[in-house]
Amino acid sequence: MDNTSLKYSCDNLEATLKRDEKSDIDANELYTELRFLQDFIPKENMGPLEILKFLKRHDCFPNASIAYRILLTIHVTVASAERSFSKLKLLKSYLRSTLTQERLNSLAMIALESGLLEKINYEHIIEDFISKNTKRIMLFK
Repeated sequence: MDNTSLKYSCDNLEATLKRDEKSDIDANELYTELRFLQDFIPKENMGPLEILKFLKRHDCFPNASIAYRILLTIHVTVASAERSFSKLKLLKSYLRSTLTQERLNSLAMIALESGLLEKINYEHIIEDFISKNTKRIMLFK
């Protein structure tokens, strides 16, 4: 991230966290800390949680530590999870309440992965199913 976008992001985070003209972080100090941290953090690939642990060990980056703690605890909405619950409501109606959990899970998976199901070659699956049993071969061929 370049310096201008980093400064803009720090200012934006401070404004977002501001309440009654007070904020949990100072944007200018956060910007300075993050610039310094770019050189101070080990060059290995570290995820956000490892960076937060690193900041806690070194206890000299208070704004960066607060920003990481806040950003790691903010809920991230995922539309696919919301869609799966709406599909589950459609599947699990009053009339279908006698379904076993395994069958309900299978139906939910079919409803959620409908795009993948469109690509499946059913003829091959049917032929494979028929070929497993001699009675089926006699019946279906």
